[in-house]
Amino acid sequence: MMEIEIYVDGGARGNPGPAGGGFAVYTNGKLAIKGSVFFGEMTNNQAEYLALREALRKTYAHYPEAKVRCLMDSKLVVEQMAGNYKVKSPNIKTLHAEVRRIADQFPLFRIFHIPREQNRLADRLANEAMDRGEK
Repeated sequence: MMEIEIYVDGGARGNPGPAGGGFAVYTNGKLAIKGSVFFGEMTNNQAEYLALREALRKTYAHYPEAKVRCLMDSKLVVEQMAGNYKVKSPNIKTLHAEVRRIADQFPLFRIFHIPREQNRLADRLANEAMDRGEK
């Protein structure tokens, strides 16, 4: 079974503010898919979840049978997705449930927190999306 690594980042300039997300999908250590999406005005946490949703949708479209190892620098999203933190914010509950449903379609989905320095490409793609939206 194919194993995939997905690096995801989302952010907003201001909170809320212009928001974007980026992701990079690797198969066998090689970049297979990347994306950069502007989301409009929202909070950092909403942007993190939307970036994760976009990354999982794109990955599932290409690799529905893959084992997924997801890496994010948002401790909140990682802990909520892992079931360790409750989702209290009403504007995140629906997003969390939707992302969880997509993640659960993979044979195996694991999510891990990484330092920002290890998430450079996804961070750059998220910032490119925010740059496009601010013009």
